[in-house]
Amino acid sequence: QVQLVESGGGLVQTGGSLRLSCAAPRNIFSNYVMGWYRQAPGKQRELVAAITSGTTTNYADSVKGRFTISRDSVKNTVYLQMNSLKPEDTAVYYCSAHRTIPRVEAYWGQGTQVTVSS
Repeated sequence: QVQLVESGGGLVQTGGSLRLSCAAPRNIFSNYVMGWYRQAPGKQRELVAAITSGTTTNYADSVKGRFTISRDSVKNTVYLQMNSLKPEDTAVYYCSAHRTIPRVEAYWGQGTQVTVSS
């Protein structure tokens, strides 16, 4: 059973900042694309940001310039720094690890709530 352990969610006012953390087992962290997804009530889960083991990053258009994904290879942890938060960022945020080679595999964290008040 692969465990991705998330932390850092909470309640913040518009314009504020939060940092999410996700710790993964070393073999997962080193070989999978790590990412953050979010799901707001009544909406589909969507990709927020992802980072490869080579530190290539990808962001949803809605968070570009405000969110930064990074990884610490010593702590086997991926971070999501969220700045200039907006009410529409309110969602449950999920850490993910996935790969397609040699086979499709995906793992998810338990989710952490982020609420941005207006």
